[in-house]
Amino acid sequence: MAVLAAKLPRPELLLGWRDRLLANAKFQNWAARFPLTRRLARREARALFDICAGFVYAQTLQACLELNLFEFLAAGPQDAQTIAARCKIPPAPMLMLLNAAVSLRLLEVSTKRYRLGPLGAALRGNPGIAAMVAHHRMFYADIENPVALLRGETTPRLAEFWPYHGAGDATGYAAIMAESQPMIAAEILAAYDFSRHKCLLDVGGGDGSFLRHLARKAPHLQLQLFDLPQVAELATQKFAAAGLTARATAFGGNFAETPLPAGADIITLIRVLHDHNDDRALALLKSARLALPPGGTLLLAEPMAGTKGAEPIGAAYFGFYLLAMGSGKARTPAEIDCMLNAAGFRAIRHIPTSQPMLTNLLTCVNKS
Repeated sequence: MAVLAAKLPRPELLLGWRDRLLANAKFQNWAARFPLTRRLARREARALFDICAGFVYAQTLQACLELNLFEFLAAGPQDAQTIAARCKIPPAPMLMLLNAAVSLRLLEVSTKRYRLGPLGAALRGNPGIAAMVAHHRMFYADIENPVALLRGETTPRLAEFWPYHGAGDATGYAAIMAESQPMIAAEILAAYDFSRHKCLLDVGGGDGSFLRHLARKAPHLQLQLFDLPQVAELATQKFAAAGLTARATAFGGNFAETPLPAGADIITLIRVLHDHNDDRALALLKSARLALPPGGTLLLAEPMAGTKGAEPIGAAYFGFYLLAMGSGKARTPAEIDCMLNAAGFRAIRHIPTSQPMLTNLLTCVNKS
C-alpha cells in the first residue's frame, strides 16, 4: 500500500482523503455544528437533498400548471379555500400543494392569501417552459428506469416522437420547439447584428418561428427555411399568415439525402446540431458549408455542455434527454469548434449571450 500511495499523484491522495472524510458520519455531525463549517455543511446537505427530491419539485410545478394556478392568481391573491374550490381539490391536499409551491418560490403567501411568487410570475412570461413541462410526461416515463435506458434495454417513447427517425410526429415536435423559440430568438437577436446579410437560410427551422421574429428585426432580409417536407409545408402556411410570402420561402427535404438550397450568405442552425450524433452532425455542417458562398457565415445557437453556472443542464438534463430521444449529445464549445474545423469552417467566434443556460452563440466563416 505504501508503494502504491507513493505512485499516486498528490492531488489524487488529497481527493481520496477528502472523500473519506466527507463520508465519515462523525465528521458530518461535527461539521454541521462547528461555527466555521456549519453554513457550508448545511448548504451541501441541502444540495444533496435537492438532487434526491428534484422529481417531486418538478411534479409540484406540473400540478400548478395543470391547475392553471399561475393564470388564476395573476388576477389577484386568493385564500386556500377559494383556490381549492376552483381546482376541485380537497382543502388539505390543496394547502399542501400551495405551501410546496411557496417553498419553491412559485407562489408567495401573506395573511393566508396566496399570490404569484417570482418564479411563477416569470413562468407566465415564458409559455415555452409550460409546453416543455407538459412534454416532460413522456420524458419522465422514459427515465423511470435510468439503468435500463443506459443499457439500451427499453424503447423510449421520446424517440418515437422525434421525427428525424422517420416515424415521429414532425409537426407536433415543431410545435413544441416553436413554443420555446421566442426566448431563444430574443437572445440571438440581441447578440448578433444581421444587418450586413442579404439572405438567410434557417436549417431545421421548424414552423418558421425564428424567421418570423427575425423578419421584424431585419426587414431587408430574404428568408429561407429548410426542414422535413411536412414541417416546411406548415412553415409556408405560417409565413402566409404573417404576410411574409414575398420574402420567405420554405424548402422541404432531409439534409442527409438532399443538398441544402444555395443562395443564402448566412445559414443558421438553432438548437439543431445537438439533436444529431457526431457523424450526422458533421455531415450537416459540411452540407451547410457547401451551400454557402466563400466568405459566407454559419451561425450556430444552442445550449452547450460545460456552460459555467449551468453545468447540470448540459451534462445531466440534455444528457438523458438526448439519450431518450435516441440521437445527439450536448457538446462543449471546444468540441463544436473541432467539428467546425473538420467541416471546413474558419474564423470561429464565440458571442456572449445574456442567458447562456438557454443558448450559446457562435459564428464561423466558409473560407473555401
